[in-house]
Amino acid sequence: VQLQASGGGLVQPGGSLRLSCAASGFTLDYYAIGWFRQAPGKEREGISCISSDGSTNYADSLKGRFTISRNAAKNTVDLQMNSLKPEDAAVYYCASEDSPDCSGGAMAHWGKGTLVTVSS
Repeated sequence: VQLQASGGGLVQPGGSLRLSCAASGFTLDYYAIGWFRQAPGKEREGISCISSDGSTNYADSLKGRFTISRNAAKNTVDLQMNSLKPEDAAVYYCASEDSPDCSGGAMAHWGKGTLVTVSS
């Protein structure tokens, strides 16, 4: 089981990025998938989670700017990030639960992160 986050890069404040979490070795559709981020010197923060039935949850501070979705054809879970702010800069990770539902508990599998830099 391997997860890999991609799509990070440098974006100006107010810009958008779309991150993708790809899997090898299993089908993402059957599991709850979460996105997390960690900025330098800060603790890892949960961003969003999508259950296998498509239900989603978000960190309150990010609602309205970030959208999580599944792409079954590509076996990915994507995170659309809009109106990015300098404080959104971090390494972004995706992870899966061993469950179809977002339980808020420990994640079973973690992917390598992708760096998002927000700067003018």
